[in-house]
Amino acid sequence: MRDAVVAFCAAAGKEPLLVQGAGGNVSWKDGDTLWIKASGTWLADAAEKDIFVPVELAQLRAAVAAGQFDVKPVVRGESALRPSIETLLHALMPQPVVVHLHAVEVLAHLVDADFVAGFEQALPASISWVAVPYRKPGADLARAVSEALTGSGASVVFLQNHGVVIGADSPAAVTAMLDELVAALRTQPAPGATAAVPAAPIEAGGTVYEPVPDAGVQRLATDPVLFERLSSQWALYPDHVVFLGAFPYLADSPAALEAALAQEQALPELVFVRGAGVFARPGFSTAKQVQLRCYFDVLVRQTGHGRVLALGTAEIGELLDWDAERYRMSLSKQ
Repeated sequence: MRDAVVAFCAAAGKEPLLVQGAGGNVSWKDGDTLWIKASGTWLADAAEKDIFVPVELAQLRAAVAAGQFDVKPVVRGESALRPSIETLLHALMPQPVVVHLHAVEVLAHLVDADFVAGFEQALPASISWVAVPYRKPGADLARAVSEALTGSGASVVFLQNHGVVIGADSPAAVTAMLDELVAALRTQPAPGATAAVPAAPIEAGGTVYEPVPDAGVQRLATDPVLFERLSSQWALYPDHVVFLGAFPYLADSPAALEAALAQEQALPELVFVRGAGVFARPGFSTAKQVQLRCYFDVLVRQTGHGRVLALGTAEIGELLDWDAERYRMSLSKQ
């Protein structure tokens, strides 16, 4: 089973519409051991690095049965890696293989306040699924998923403003189900003028801001419709907030950016300048770049969907003031 899981992870991890950096996690059950992707590791590295941690499955199942969703997984052996913050989510799913992804074609619908009604129309009857309202990843989310799964027999769990969880007998079965979901939910991105990566950096606040090297991301500043959405449709799902912050820094021109930054004590890492481009300070990590691209891919698919539901102030605060996510962010800087 391990070899098949590793092959699945390595392949899926290289597909940006399925996996973004350290996002998502995969597990498999081997007797009384649950092998789970370690926090901060990348699925794309599965074939080259040891990214999985063995934890005691019986302990986690006993905790679920007792309603103890804040249980800390017991790691077997002497692994220096830390289990995913969503380990309990994998333990409470009964299937041998569990995959949790932030697949763009699915996520583009999950940020719709009324996605359930749309899924009831779009998804084939062969897929048994449940939906869970947004909850903070970890104990709160695991409890909500456990309640939703009780008596359902579902193999797919849709997490509002978050992602999809699929349980199956094998990685091949997961792939087949994932392909079916993506095909049913695929959305044609909104058309727009092709954006070019700006040829030169801009200087503001005494700092040089380099163009983000992604023509798609540049459309967030050069496409008037997308730029207007930034202020109200920014914080759409956990990884976006954790990696890119609670709100976007917007400016109407390079001159306006210079004037605004002159008043700031702490300079933003990422700026969006209307009509000019998207720029970042030196050191803007690859992990953040892929999350920014994911955000563009989700936003550009809001064509004909319903009301976009952004995370609230309290929900954003929970994500940013969280030791587990500080740990994951520290790994992304290495």
